[in-house]
Amino acid sequence: MLNKKVLLIIGLMLAVTSFFLFDLGQYLTLDYIKLQKEAFADFYASNKIMTLAIYMTLYIGVTALSLPGAAILTLAGGALFGVVTGVILISFASTIGATLAFLISRFVLRDTLENKYRDRIKKINDGIEKEGKFYLFALRLVPVFPFFLINILMGLTAMPVLAFFWVSQLGMLPGTIAFVYAGTQLSEIESIGDILSLGMITAFAVLGLLPIVTSKVLDALRAKRVYQPYLKNKPSAYDYNMVVIGGGAAGLVTSYIASALKAKVALVEKHKMGGDCLNTGCVPSKAIIRSAKFAAENKNSKDFGFKDASYQFDFKDTMKRVNSIVKAIEPHDSMERYTKLGVECFQDNAEIIDPWHVKIGDKVVSTKNIVLGTGAEPFVPPIKGIDKVDYHTSDTLWDLKKQPKHLVILGGGPIGCEMAQSFARLDVKVTQVEMASRIMGREDTEVSEYIQNKMRSDGVDILLSHKVVEIKKGKNKADKIVVCEKEDGKTIEVSCDTIFVAIGRVARLKGFGLESLNIELTERRTINADPFMRTNYPNIYVCGDATGPYQFTHMAAHQAWYASVNALLSPFKSFKVDYSVVPWATFTDPEVARVGLNEAEAKSSGIAYEVTTYGLDDLDRAITDSAAEGFVKVITPPNSDKILGVTIVGAHAGDLIAEFVLAIKHGLGLNKILGTIHIYPTWAESAKYAAGNWKKAHKPEWALDILEKFHRWRRKG
Repeated sequence: MLNKKVLLIIGLMLAVTSFFLFDLGQYLTLDYIKLQKEAFADFYASNKIMTLAIYMTLYIGVTALSLPGAAILTLAGGALFGVVTGVILISFASTIGATLAFLISRFVLRDTLENKYRDRIKKINDGIEKEGKFYLFALRLVPVFPFFLINILMGLTAMPVLAFFWVSQLGMLPGTIAFVYAGTQLSEIESIGDILSLGMITAFAVLGLLPIVTSKVLDALRAKRVYQPYLKNKPSAYDYNMVVIGGGAAGLVTSYIASALKAKVALVEKHKMGGDCLNTGCVPSKAIIRSAKFAAENKNSKDFGFKDASYQFDFKDTMKRVNSIVKAIEPHDSMERYTKLGVECFQDNAEIIDPWHVKIGDKVVSTKNIVLGTGAEPFVPPIKGIDKVDYHTSDTLWDLKKQPKHLVILGGGPIGCEMAQSFARLDVKVTQVEMASRIMGREDTEVSEYIQNKMRSDGVDILLSHKVVEIKKGKNKADKIVVCEKEDGKTIEVSCDTIFVAIGRVARLKGFGLESLNIELTERRTINADPFMRTNYPNIYVCGDATGPYQFTHMAAHQAWYASVNALLSPFKSFKVDYSVVPWATFTDPEVARVGLNEAEAKSSGIAYEVTTYGLDDLDRAITDSAAEGFVKVITPPNSDKILGVTIVGAHAGDLIAEFVLAIKHGLGLNKILGTIHIYPTWAESAKYAAGNWKKAHKPEWALDILEKFHRWRRKG
């Protein structure tokens, strides 16, 4: 088998090399075809069968070897044979050639790639088995990828040869007709005036409109397929333009925009308005972080010029403050406010009956569009014994009334780190367990180490490379024992009275009829959304944590704009969601904020880069605030001030990152930041000084040498 492969590869290489070596491509140009038009026509008139055979063989050979010239041959076929004969001939020749390329790819490459990437290939083949024919048809109708590339890539999959043949022939037929017809018009060009003939204009108009028309046809076919079981229930009129399920950040912004655009919109929330962010996430966590920072500042009163400072602390009072802040912000997200804005709000369970009907409580309403903003919920891993003990997640942590004696936090991500530091500052013994070799794994190594050292100085005991394998009950009723396995296989036991699981969050998928509609999910078990925020049902949209890929409140609001506007303006206008500039922050002390690439991502992606840093210990305002720690780290291309990404570690990092977010979004480089006036003394000056450090590293030494000589000359008079 190996010898046959080698012989085939040698034969292919010789054929392709000969094509380029002998410049055979010169015969597959429009100029050559037009020059030989009359000779071809005469030969065809005398030798029809032979001409058809030679042409078809040539076409099959070009496409099978993935050589350039198929488009010119198609136009030539139209010019020589006319529409009917040309379409029939080229349709079969192109499909046979494509199938041969498909088989060559499969024979030469498939086994090798399957052995090397078995798991990935299996996932692709699973998808091909399910939707392969449809995707191939779409690629043939709207050739996003080059013709030859589709042949080669499909050969690596498990798609049956016969299916590849007939789907390709059917999918390529509209394009073949358009190109052949254009070829019949090209053959009639004798002067510049002929270019403006009605036939030519029509031919190129067909070619130009083909991708748009076929895209619409594909959308219609896709919609018809998913809607087929429910078409009998489709109403002729609707109660609402939009029903939004979920009253968190995604749902609130979606319904707000829909109402502002004068649509009739219903918002359904089963539990509390404001969702996780207000009730169990961003708001309460930032409230307790601030209380903990106050405690830390008191403990470090000498840094602020006080010999001593004391405070009376009661954990219940701190938790009351947290809950009071949630209550203070509640009106911003309340049903009363959104009702005044024109949104019909329901505090009830929502169940999707079909693509156009939603059951709200006991009432079924019809709607033209549905938007899913159902959010996410804490992920609890299947640790042995965890179901036998009491534990907290971000949903229940705020119900604590009694101060924990020893809190064990599972997870070294942003939520785990924020809470570990805060509770330690509130005089709780804290042990944080992380399975990886460092906390905050998405950040650069020096960022993780910086925060890690800071947290340890606040009293957090961080156990890295420790995997929790079991949780047991202790001797006392309130005690738990967390069993951790180290890298060497040895185990340690950590006794505690409170456990906080902060491993991550998963999309909320159950409880509102998602399963009955077979709405597609991603591998990450989130609701699959296209670039327009649509699910596999074109009138059902999704935004926020339910779809990801970024589980941030500000991202939910960002996606909500696209979901709302696209739902209301479709099919007249749609906007693709923009993920090009996504900032985020972890609110430890100091804070960590990021936008764009960090150094680890640039390195792993093979992107050439330079690093510019500015230490915040040099910033005047940081020194006056006794917070002179951290740094600004900027990633740029070599010898360019274009900003690829920024990481800030320091006080107010979440606010300071905004200038860089704006700069990246609108293509402003470090020179523009350096040339912008920043108020003194402020934290914002750190951006200017970082830009200044980049400028110093790229100063034109040759120009400075000339200036030095110029000034020396002027001094001498």
